[in-house]
Amino acid sequence: MKTLIHITSEKLDPQACVEAVSYPECGGIVSFVGTVRNQTKGKSVLKLEFEAYEKMALKEMQKIANYAKTEFQVEEVLIHHRTGVVEIGEEAVVIVVAAQHRKAAFQACEYCIDTLKETVPIWKKEFFEDGEVWVSAHP
Repeated sequence: MKTLIHITSEKLDPQACVEAVSYPECGGIVSFVGTVRNQTKGKSVLKLEFEAYEKMALKEMQKIANYAKTEFQVEEVLIHHRTGVVEIGEEAVVIVVAAQHRKAAFQACEYCIDTLKETVPIWKKEFFEDGEVWVSAHP
């Protein structure tokens, strides 16, 4: 079993991510693709910018993947996150989970994105027509 954890300033490729965790023994593959939307709280968003404390972020992402594998008994977990400027419609995060059965894959994927947003040191800045604001990654 392997876990694919990655932080990059390059565009993410959701299809390649799915292919990376596709194995004959896995009957359920669930993916979450987080894209940049054009609004937040009724305000038009022009773009986002992500920054990460990369060494710690990778370590935390690995912990999330390891826990998901053990807790939900899934075969593969992939977590890719983008840094730098991400335009409207582009992917900011891709999570793919492969398991023998769909229920485990769904549960693990939800756990991964929820926990990533709560614990991983990745911050985003939202850009608006009238300014910009850093958004707390951790509620």
